[in-house]
Amino acid sequence: MLHYQEGASAGWRASLDLAFFPSGERTGLSCRHFGPLRVQKPFYPEGETCHVYLLHPPGGIVGGDELAIRATAREGASALATTPAAGKFYRSAGPLALQEQLLRVDRGGALEWLPQESIVYPGARALSRTRVELAAGASFLGWEMVCFGLPASGAPYDRGEFTQRVEILRDGEPLLLELGRYDGGSALLTEAWGLGGRTVMGTLFATLDDASALAAARGGLCSPAAGEDFSLTWVDGIAVCRFFGSDVWSCKALLARAWEALRPHALGRPACPPRIWKT
Repeated sequence: MLHYQEGASAGWRASLDLAFFPSGERTGLSCRHFGPLRVQKPFYPEGETCHVYLLHPPGGIVGGDELAIRATAREGASALATTPAAGKFYRSAGPLALQEQLLRVDRGGALEWLPQESIVYPGARALSRTRVELAAGASFLGWEMVCFGLPASGAPYDRGEFTQRVEILRDGEPLLLELGRYDGGSALLTEAWGLGGRTVMGTLFATLDDASALAAARGGLCSPAAGEDFSLTWVDGIAVCRFFGSDVWSCKALLARAWEALRPHALGRPACPPRIWKT
């Protein structure tokens, strides 16, 4: 669990613990929560796989808030977690906002982590950390999308700080470690060696034994629009898709098509988009 720096003002403390396990012909769910983090009832639109929607009733995270989500998929379990709306990191008067996801998948288990985008408001101070711990023979597919500022409302991300950390490990050995800090108004956001003025970025990760599935996935993807970049690579058992642009709908569409193409190879089942994505 992440902790505040000493002297930080109090905010919401919330945690959600999810455990997915085989239960007859379906994947069962047990959950425990503290504070404003909940799940709706499990849904089964494709039979065995348990779909859950993570709810954060306040609608956003402010300085001083601390949220922790922990999810475990046991052997033989199959689960998909998403959110009904975008997450928001609001501006802070000083304290840091913290959000942590710890995802564990046992041998023979499968977990998908597919939240909607996170919007980083001007003046936000936030840290987001996602750690995925996989056993040998575990399957994982997940993404994270970030939007900087509110350009359509004339509120660019010109101040604040946002740090994003992603760790994926297999049997304790790192497969992928990423750490990025994005300061509002910094050269990283505007220069060609950084985001080049683009305000949306997204990354998808999928466990794959080899790179043979990438050719089929690339064939199902359309070319990005002008001013957008998209890549799909494979290394050390992980397929990585990246998007950089300024339109969140383009980001969602490209990552969703990559998810649809890679899911049969990563998890052994065709794509079944959660119903909440269409509302």
